[in-house]
Amino acid sequence: MTAALWRGAGRRLRANPAAVAALAVIAILVLLALAAPALNPNSVDALDWSEVATAPGRVHAHWFGTDRLGRDLFVRTFEGARTSMGVGLVAGVVSLTLGLGFGSIAGYAGGRADYVMMRIIETLSGLPLVFFVIFLTVILGRSSYVLFTSLVAVSWLTMARIVRGQTLSIRRREFIEAAVASGGSPARVIIRHIVPNVIGPVAVYATLMVPQIILFESFLSFLGLGIQEPHASLGTLVAEGAGEIEAAPWILLAPGILLALLLVALNVLGDGLRDAFDVREPG
Repeated sequence: MTAALWRGAGRRLRANPAAVAALAVIAILVLLALAAPALNPNSVDALDWSEVATAPGRVHAHWFGTDRLGRDLFVRTFEGARTSMGVGLVAGVVSLTLGLGFGSIAGYAGGRADYVMMRIIETLSGLPLVFFVIFLTVILGRSSYVLFTSLVAVSWLTMARIVRGQTLSIRRREFIEAAVASGGSPARVIIRHIVPNVIGPVAVYATLMVPQIILFESFLSFLGLGIQEPHASLGTLVAEGAGEIEAAPWILLAPGILLALLLVALNVLGDGLRDAFDVREPG
């Protein structure tokens, strides 16, 4: 059943021009982010004091121009893209793993265990996220680990709810009851039967979760709570460009356009996957 579901979803996804175009855009952005250091002669931390805040096109070696310290914006922008994509992907995988495990256990166990576990989710969801990040930053200091912890803490809660709902919808199906009747332990039933049958719809929501993580990372970095200098993310570059928008608008345009392209492409791909799997919004 699961293999047929994936084959049918693949056919419907390939028949969706918008989703195919979005996937192509994502692939191009990923390739550019990985290849940027080899494509441009400038290094990410090189300072060209003779070309400070230079507009694109005025100097051949700086394709996107330079910032107020003379750093090449092409290399900096795609370094920020690598950081944002990497954070989004890793935090998404960890959130998916946590949400898949927690949600499937809660949905399969039911009863009091399900009630307690979902109250935990509701309590954590009610915490003010920005204040939570500030609290972690004050206690642990500013670091990539604090940022990563914050992003995962935000993301896995919704995934756990979705997985629990999917688990509740299939736990009384005949193949689950047959697995239980044949002596399968709860762990075996969850791993062998529950997870493979919810992973398709969950993959759709995971695709939609990654742009949310990237956007939240960019927001935290914009506030100064995320990636710190000398490293860059799309959020830090947008924050830097926002301060120079009147004198040097190209400093904002390059990372801003790339961030917008990435987020739109990921959301369009997620919508395409949702249609391909015929996933309904949880009610």
